[in-house]
Amino acid sequence: MQICPSILSADFANLERELHRIAEADWAHVDVMDGHFVPNLTLGLPVVEALARVSPVPLDCHLMIDDPDRWAAGYAEAGAASVTFHVEAVRDAVATARSVRAAGARAAFALKPGTPFAPYADLLAEVDMVLVMTVEPGFGGQSFMDDQMAKVREVRQAVERRGGQIWVQVDGGVSADTIGRCVEAGADVFVAGSAVYGAEDAGAQVRALRDLAAGHRH
Repeated sequence: MQICPSILSADFANLERELHRIAEADWAHVDVMDGHFVPNLTLGLPVVEALARVSPVPLDCHLMIDDPDRWAAGYAEAGAASVTFHVEAVRDAVATARSVRAAGARAAFALKPGTPFAPYADLLAEVDMVLVMTVEPGFGGQSFMDDQMAKVREVRQAVERRGGQIWVQVDGGVSADTIGRCVEAGADVFVAGSAVYGAEDAGAQVRALRDLAAGHRH
């Protein structure tokens, strides 16, 4: 059960300090948005490179960008330990996943709420994680979409049939109220933004979410 706070909800003027607030987390989730694939613009390679130098936890980069084929491996080279691209944006998912792994990072693919998993099931052979979005990507602080739990279940079942260590990540509206449902559906990596950074003690919130997740494990 891994907790992955999203720095999208952090204080962008003090990112080094904000990363140290979540030193007890398993990962720091870094949302890269280009203003094209999603209607928001956040940060890119130079910032990820700087964060990788100072972060007490590994970086999990979620690329909400057009043309991830061109950019994904660069994020691994910049120091991200995991790089996720969107199937809706990628042209050659296999080559992109392989380029990320060749650069030394874990590779993952993400599915928007409206995107079914089944057409991409064969990609499990090429990745280390699947991200099921539980909000429309592009903005923090949105409400959790319960209807995505069926997709999480479907991914988990496919992973179990295949065997091997593939993580199932959920991102969007994950909080103390929703994390149990995610665990029960089969998720094991949880991106939480405002739920962690909105708390007075972010570290305590990370521990609380991890304990809640562990309590729902079958």
